[in-house]
Amino acid sequence: MTGRRTAPSWGRAPLEPFAAAVTGIGLVTAAGVGADAAWHGVCDPAGVPSVHHLPELDGLPCDFMYTVPGLDTRAVLGVAVQRLMDRFAQLAVIAAREAVADAGLDPSVWDSGRVAVVIGSAHGGLPFYEEQHIALTERGARRVSPKLAPLTVVNSAASSVATDLGVHGPSQAVSTACSSGTVAIGTAHQMLRTGACDIVVAGGAESVRSRLLIASACQMKAVSTRRDDPEAACRPFDTHRDGFVVGEGAGLLVMEHPGHARARGAVVRAHIAGYGASSDAHSAVAPDPDGLGIERALRTALADAGLGAADIGHVNAHGTSTVANDLIEATMLHRVLGERPLVTSTKARTGHTLGAAGGIETALTVLALQHQRVPPTANLDSPDPGIPVDVVSKEARQGAFDCAVKTSLGFGGHNAALVLTK
Repeated sequence: MTGRRTAPSWGRAPLEPFAAAVTGIGLVTAAGVGADAAWHGVCDPAGVPSVHHLPELDGLPCDFMYTVPGLDTRAVLGVAVQRLMDRFAQLAVIAAREAVADAGLDPSVWDSGRVAVVIGSAHGGLPFYEEQHIALTERGARRVSPKLAPLTVVNSAASSVATDLGVHGPSQAVSTACSSGTVAIGTAHQMLRTGACDIVVAGGAESVRSRLLIASACQMKAVSTRRDDPEAACRPFDTHRDGFVVGEGAGLLVMEHPGHARARGAVVRAHIAGYGASSDAHSAVAPDPDGLGIERALRTALADAGLGAADIGHVNAHGTSTVANDLIEATMLHRVLGERPLVTSTKARTGHTLGAAGGIETALTVLALQHQRVPPTANLDSPDPGIPVDVVSKEARQGAFDCAVKTSLGFGGHNAALVLTK
């Protein structure tokens, strides 16, 4: 990365400071189901990730992915409800129920018109699309399900959650590739700031057990082909990283206007204090080699929060385990934040959950602020000497930090960053 381009100016003056209260967390991940289980799963250095060879991926260079362990969605949701949703929407509903319960909210008595839902997903119900295409080509048009459209559109997670919770305020989807969950939370932050609602259920959901998608990712050389050792295949910031490993999951937050949270005496886990987004305008798949796009998003989020580099003590990085992303992102983090923050990538425990990643990882960042503990970057056995930041490895590290950052990058150059505070 020689001859770095000059960074442009970082834009507008910040809006009036605003910090949305995070009062509830819902997590459905390969590291565990439920916030406590997922947190333990990403922090335990001896934990065994739920990554498996899948029959539907047989014969592909990457025939494994991270899956949610021990979750029977039919038993949780009931057959009638479960049949009306693709799996990614099912995971979103389960996470939403947990987040709302964690926040101490009762949907039967809240002002449903002042509640919103914003959920990100990169691919929606792609596996069902794939299944239905096979039905069409092999058995004819009469075998195609009439539920194809409502089950597979990206907004079906948001609409399913809104229906399940009885939400009558705004309900919308965000699809900005792998930054979708982070952009959804940033959108929720803006909605609360403008007074459009009092409560937002926001985050991301994804489940792409899709032979078609994984085959394409193999052709792009974006995923790891370490078939003989799938548990160690995802290794962010490691010298021997060779690509990400896809995972499924959902991570949702209950976010409230701080006045609303105070009025009802809610327990506030953390605050979303700043948000920034940007576009690389560089490539459909590769990040800007100078990292100027994600730098713009991060600096905008810091300005939005009214904070500086010296305030940030922890970063949950995008950290995909691809050669280019990890180096570009780490170099940018060092350029903007210096050497102080404790950096981690939790993807070696959850997999790269694509559009859900930002939701899951923001929830884990909230937990890191609460516990004052940074999860380790699993499988980081040989740190890349070109990575210029303090990446936590082997064991979780205790810290003392009031502010943290979550960064996300997505195919197409979609960047997003959040600043969180205790």
